[in-house]
This record gives sequence, structure tokens and C-alpha cells, in this order.
Amino acid sequence: MYRPRVIVDRGSPVPLYYQLARQLEAAIQSGELSPGTRLENELELAERCGLSRPTVRQAIQHLVDRGLLVRKRGVGTQVVLSEIRRPVELTSLHDDLAAAGREPHTEVLEFGTVPADDRVAKELGLAAGDPVLRMRRARSTGGEPLALLTNYLPEGLLAVTADDLARHGLYELLRASGVNLRIANQSIGARRATAEEARLLDERRGVPMLTMTRTAYDDKGTAIEFGRHVYRASRYSYALTLVER
Repeated sequence: MYRPRVIVDRGSPVPLYYQLARQLEAAIQSGELSPGTRLENELELAERCGLSRPTVRQAIQHLVDRGLLVRKRGVGTQVVLSEIRRPVELTSLHDDLAAAGREPHTEVLEFGTVPADDRVAKELGLAAGDPVLRMRRARSTGGEPLALLTNYLPEGLLAVTADDLARHGLYELLRASGVNLRIANQSIGARRATAEEARLLDERRGVPMLTMTRTAYDDKGTAIEFGRHVYRASRYSYALTLVER
């Protein structure tokens, strides 16, 4: 259990709850408060810091809303795993997690051939109704759910099983089969979680989610994959490098 050393300035215009929250956040970012660490309860923290319980509760809730702390029934308040920062490159989430030393875990939710809807057919250069391989997976790391991934491939492009997808990343499997990924069109957005997404990602219904759609092409310019992905905004972000022209 972690008992932070907190110093508050009662003469400061900065609210007391925010002073406490910033000091706890600094301890999390520095690694002093490591993922999984349990905080003392609100009453103990309030008494030790000379703050009211509502002030402490507001500080804790601020960090819960920011995705830095989580409340678990029967356990208390804990530090969550650090946010996944992903560069915008032609790699898969599985690749990025593995490269960062964060062991990915995949649960295959759907796997099979379906008729391509209008959007999927357009992105893959097919006719509406043509058969495509649809795969839907839940990706997690460190026991924390992170994303729901739905991908479509032209039928016959890749000989793969649901077990393969549970053990390997999609791009890893494509590369192993001889597909040379070269370029992709990607769009990043945001929307509120559906009830099913919230359940699968251990979030509240309606919380903000990051979304990403991507169409990837091989070195011949052929569309080989279209993806629709949803990420927990509290646990995931994209990192961009901008260059002045």
C-alpha cells in the first residue's frame, strides 16, 4: 500500500483537490507509484494530509477520469497500467505492444467468411456481396483490455485459423505468407462506446473511444486489408511527429 507524502499550500489559488491530484499524478508518471499499486483509503489519506474527505475523493475521481487510477470493489484504488503511446506507422497493435515489451493477449471473438458490405467492398476493390474473411478480436495487455479490432481480407489471400490469430498479429501472419505491406490510408476519430464495446473493454457505456479505420496496400498497389478498430481513450493515444515544410 502506498502512502504518498503530500504538501498542500492553503494560500494558493490552486484548489486543494487539484494540488493533491497533481502530486499523485507526478508520482505515477515518475514510476514512484507503479502499476497495480494500491493507495490507502480516502479517510486515511484525508486524515494524514489534513484534508477533508470530499477533497480527497474529488482528487481521486479526477485521476480516475483521466485513466490513471481505477477503483475496484473489494480491492480499493489502484494505479492502472501506463498509457499505450503508438506511433502512426504501418505496423499492427500486436507489433507495437511486443516491441515495447508489453505482452499482447488476443481473444478471437468472430472469425469466418461474410459477404462484403458496400464500404468493405469499396475499400478492398471488390463488388458488394463478394466473400471476404472477417475477423474480430479483443486485444489486451497486462490483464487490461485495450482495443477491439475488426479486419476484412479478400477471400483466399491468407490461409489462417482463429488459433493463428490468437497467437500472432495479423501483419505478422501476412508478412510470413509473403505479403509485402507498403502503404496505408488511415483515419483517426472518436465517438462514444456502445454497450457491447463498454462491456468488452471494461468501460462505462458512452465513454469516449478512439476509432481508427485503415486500408493497407501491398507493393503492387493491391488493397489487402481493411480494418475498423476501437481503442480505450483512457489507455491509448497516437504519437505524431510534425515537420515544417
